[in-house]
Amino acid sequence: MTGRTRRPGPTVRTRVVEYDGAARREREDRLATEEPLEIRLAWPGSPARRIAVTMRTPGHDFELAAGWLVHEGVLHPHQIEVVRYCVDEDLDPLEEFNVVTVEASSPPLRLPDARAVSSACGVCGKESIGDVLGGARPGASDVSMPLDLVRLLPGRLREEQPGFDRTGGLHAAGLFTRDGTRLVVREDVGRHNAVDKAVGALLLSSPSVGRRAPEVLVLSGRIGFELVQKAVVSGLGLVVAVGAPTSLAVALAEEAGLGLVGFTRPDRCVVYAGDHRVGV
Repeated sequence: MTGRTRRPGPTVRTRVVEYDGAARREREDRLATEEPLEIRLAWPGSPARRIAVTMRTPGHDFELAAGWLVHEGVLHPHQIEVVRYCVDEDLDPLEEFNVVTVEASSPPLRLPDARAVSSACGVCGKESIGDVLGGARPGASDVSMPLDLVRLLPGRLREEQPGFDRTGGLHAAGLFTRDGTRLVVREDVGRHNAVDKAVGALLLSSPSVGRRAPEVLVLSGRIGFELVQKAVVSGLGLVVAVGAPTSLAVALAEEAGLGLVGFTRPDRCVVYAGDHRVGV
C-alpha cells in the first residue's frame, strides 16, 4: 500500500559533522522526529473533515488529537467516541500514520477558523500535509561563514536579550550578515514569534537607512521545521542555534540547500546540513 512499513518513532538517525576545538569528525547522531499530524473530525451526518494540522513528535497520536480538540473547545470529553488512523488506500508514505480521525457522538461545540478547515475527504492529508511541506521552496542565499565566527554568533545574540535577563523566559531570534554584523534581534515567549518579529522589523524599516540584507538566522533554542521554513522563505542561507534541530528541520534544510548548525558554543558546534557553508 505504501513504502512505510512501520510507524515513525520518536527519534531518527542522521550523519553530522562535529567541530570540537580544532578537531573535525563525522559521526552518527540522533534527532527528535518531527512530522505533521492532521486531525480530522466526523460526527453523525457529517463526513470526516480536516480540523487542524500540527507538527509533533510521533507517538500517542490519539491522545494528542483528543486533547487538542478538548483544549481548543471543539469537543467536550464525553463527545469522543472513536479515534483512529485514516486508512484510505491511496496514502503515500508521508501521510500514513500522520492522519488521525476522531469520531464524535454529536456536532462539535465550535469549529476553528474556516481558513483552517477543509470539508474535502478524498485522500487523507493530500491538501493539508502537502501544504505544510510545500510552503517552503529552495531559495537560500549563497552564504558561507568561517567556523570561528559561527561559534561566536549565539554570544552576540545573547548580548541583545534584555527580556531574558529580566525573566529567563523569552526566546530570541537574530538576523546577521555573513561577516557577523548584527542587524536585528527580537525576543518573544514563542520561538516562531521571535523570528517573525525580527524579519518584520527589517521589512518595516525605511529603505533609506541603507540596511544590509540578512543572510544568517541565529536562534536561542532548538530548531523546528517551521523555523527553517521561515528562513527559507526569507532567503537566508544559514541557521545557527544553541539547541538541536528536529528531523524535519534537517530534511527541509538539505532540500533547500540551507546550512544548519546546532549546539553552537564558543569551542564547539554540530553541522547537520550544508557543511560547505561553514569554513574552517
